[in-house]
Amino acid sequence: MAPSPKCQGKACPAPGPVPNGLIRLYSMRFCPFAQRARLVLTAKGVKHEIININLKDKPDWFLEKNPSGTVPVLETSNGQVIYESPITCEYLEEAYPEKKLLPSDPFERAQQKMLLDHYSKVIPYFYKISMGKKRGEDVSAAEVEFTDKVSQLNECLAKKKTKYFGGNSITMIDYMIWPWFERAEMMGVKHCLANTPELRKWIECMFEDPVVKATMFSTEDHKVFFNSYMDGNPNYDHGL
Repeated sequence: MAPSPKCQGKACPAPGPVPNGLIRLYSMRFCPFAQRARLVLTAKGVKHEIININLKDKPDWFLEKNPSGTVPVLETSNGQVIYESPITCEYLEEAYPEKKLLPSDPFERAQQKMLLDHYSKVIPYFYKISMGKKRGEDVSAAEVEFTDKVSQLNECLAKKKTKYFGGNSITMIDYMIWPWFERAEMMGVKHCLANTPELRKWIECMFEDPVVKATMFSTEDHKVFFNSYMDGNPNYDHGL
């Protein structure tokens, strides 16, 4: 029987071994970092099951698998455990090579890693702006900095003259960047994209991707969860 999509807290018993032929993802439905792994699993057609974790009331058995208590975490049928979103996605690329998401050319792979490193410095601004607004703080300086950083992403696309960051088809880097732009309206940063025409075209294309459609939530669902999180009582099971 498939695991319940409801989040598992401290009082929940540990799941059994991962069935043969599957890989297990420990996730949280609204976590953008975990969404990276869900996107890659779906894009590659990997048979998997998902166990959602209550990140405010983490089970001891989950902390034994990943002492940092973060998601995503992968577990194989051999009991091997892999965590941290870029590492889980790279593992999936190597362990399930039938459908490649990374380019075969070493320089192109290096370019994607460099872009991902740059993007890791953009992510904190999504939270700084959205949480600051929710608290009634002045976020104008953060918005200026964020606008500059997304302008660099726009310039990257403009220079490449391609629909996506890795070319004219979706590759790993697009899925690694995407989850926060799915939440752009909810996080109150959409206006910062006004002068990024290539980036806005990329967002439109990503919203049409079947893999994105299969893993996304509506802006309203994201808002409900974010507000519950900011109120100190995250509704991990919203919509279930």
